[in-house]
Amino acid sequence: MSDADPLVSMLHDWIEIFRGHSMRNFIRFAKDSGLSMSQLGALFHLHHKGCAGVTDLGDHLGVTNAAVSQMIERLVQQELILRSEDPSDRRAKQIVLTDKGLQVFQESVCARLDWLDDLVQTLSAEEKEQITEAIEILMDKAKELEPKIEPKH
Repeated sequence: MSDADPLVSMLHDWIEIFRGHSMRNFIRFAKDSGLSMSQLGALFHLHHKGCAGVTDLGDHLGVTNAAVSQMIERLVQQELILRSEDPSDRRAKQIVLTDKGLQVFQESVCARLDWLDDLVQTLSAEEKEQITEAIEILMDKAKELEPKIEPKH
């Protein structure tokens, strides 16, 4: 983090506030729903990919095939995911979200972001306009940087 520009420090502070509220609500949702963070991570992965195999899901979560297979079985029993044969390889399984799994995924996203509604309610119309303009500038500039971002090894 650069100490030279106060904006960098302010953005860092905002990210920490955002992450704190978001994760606190997400963890509360996980606890209230009886799901582990890994199980919710699996639902997120399936939502973004559409479907996945056991190995893909295990690799994404950083767990063994045996561990992910046990987790998949629990999620199947809870009717959050559906496991079926892969039509291109009958030995492999395809895993997809059920409607109930999609609903839980959407509820978890809402839980993470609900605090933003409360925050926005505290803002005046003028503040909302100023913040909207500033965020639009930040998003545009961030998009310009996207091709330049490379993974660090």
